[in-house]
Amino acid sequence: MYDDQETVRKILTELGDTWAVVGLSGNRDRPAYGVAAVLQGFGKRVVPIHPKAETVHGEQGYPSLSAVPFAVDVVDVFVNSGLAGQVADEAVAAGARAVWFQLGVIDEAAYERTRAAGLDMVMDRCPAIEIPRLG
Repeated sequence: MYDDQETVRKILTELGDTWAVVGLSGNRDRPAYGVAAVLQGFGKRVVPIHPKAETVHGEQGYPSLSAVPFAVDVVDVFVNSGLAGQVADEAVAAGARAVWFQLGVIDEAAYERTRAAGLDMVMDRCPAIEIPRLG
């Protein structure tokens, strides 16, 4: 339901190339760091969203989605499930076109709210795993 291949493909190929990665910092040991690099390799602009607002992979970071001064197409969420719903709500408020919850990040109520607001959404998947499958 919340990870169908058609929606995965649509988010990766049709909904825009500016991805806000929530939880992305300069910590190379965190999954977000590697996934962001894969997204860049696929032609995506990666916008780090983290309280530290670090520059990561050459892109200026911001402390929150609301602090980003330009449009974001997809919000990729690397925070735990307990915080993810709030991020999804912020993505809707920011005018994003889609929300992507990473592996292990599940909030069905947030999924329903986000879809009801007209955004595409995927949960419990990783774009770095899905991109090679597009072939």
